Amino acid sequence: MTSDNPSLRPWRDIDRRKSRQIMVGDVPVGGDAPITVQTMTNTLTSDAKATIDQIRRCEEAGVDIIRVSCPDVESTAALKQIVRASNVPIVADIHFHYKRGIEAAEAGAACLRINPGNIGSSARVREVIDAAKSNGCAIRIGVNAGSLEKDLLEKYGEPCPEALVESALDHIKILQDHDFHEFKVAVKASDVFLAVAAYSQLADAVDCPLHLGITEAGGLIGGTVKSSIGMGNLLWAGIGDTIRVSLSAEPEEEVRVGYEMLKALGLRTRGVRVVSCPSCARQGFDVIRTVQKLEERLQHIRTPLSLSVLGCVVNGPGEARETDIGITGGGKGKHMVYLSGVTDHHVADEDMVDHIVKLVEAKAAEIEAGVSEAA
Repeated sequence: MTSDNPSLRPWRDIDRRKSRQIMVGDVPVGGDAPITVQTMTNTLTSDAKATIDQIRRCEEAGVDIIRVSCPDVESTAALKQIVRASNVPIVADIHFHYKRGIEAAEAGAACLRINPGNIGSSARVREVIDAAKSNGCAIRIGVNAGSLEKDLLEKYGEPCPEALVESALDHIKILQDHDFHEFKVAVKASDVFLAVAAYSQLADAVDCPLHLGITEAGGLIGGTVKSSIGMGNLLWAGIGDTIRVSLSAEPEEEVRVGYEMLKALGLRTRGVRVVSCPSCARQGFDVIRTVQKLEERLQHIRTPLSLSVLGCVVNGPGEARETDIGITGGGKGKHMVYLSGVTDHHVADEDMVDHIVKLVEAKAAEIEAGVSEAA
């Protein structure tokens, strides 16, 4: 079985951009820290119970950091309860109302997502920054092609990479002028080419951590494709310290897509990596439905391991040799099971899904026990 460790395959190496590290709560972002996966709640933040319930589902999916919008005083009033209940750091999304930023910092937010340019006067910006300092908050500068400053639009004529980067640098200067350095930056756009070009330029200009995203990417399928192309290009180039996949879908789906993206590049290894065929007339079992059932039933597995599900013997044995557990379709409802790349036993159609789930759970427990012993 070939190792999943990219360092053992030089042609898969990704040389990550060297950024300085900040802390978002107890989660490091940047430097040599793992690339973190974020999402954002879509409940009313003022409804603490609904928001906490959604955070729980995202935590189960593996989210590292989660953002909540704080558009009104009712939201920041509920934030203390939400922060206390959350197992991951909370980022408060603040726009226009500087007092919401102060309230969110005092309520325990680990980070404030702000655009210093729309907070108001320099005195108000200073108040927000002072609140962040006093309460140990980081700040994310969020530049978006859809809300660029009027003077930059007049200067450049349209949203372009140079305009996004100039906006980011202007906002960075505001924070640095106030001696605040615990910040990360995003320069998002819904246009893949624009976003990739802007992030690439910004990565050369600053040393702070970068928050990646293709904003307003679309629905689950279309948005996943756009995000994977845009962020995949940047991540492959070593750019990016934390990511949010922006989908018109439930936030836990954003988390799952984010992890799949990082797993495909060997940058994170949480959970089961599934290798499966698209299926054809040669398949010995219903590959599509089997994979759907397995992905659903294996979501609770956090241990990194690999599973191949192939419908026939054309590529099945070869793929199985490269994975921890494999199944290849056979005749008369009997299918071959591979363990650690070696043929081991057969399983019948009716027992297959339950059997594979048990094998994966046992393998995960074995790996975890080995890790504990090594520690």
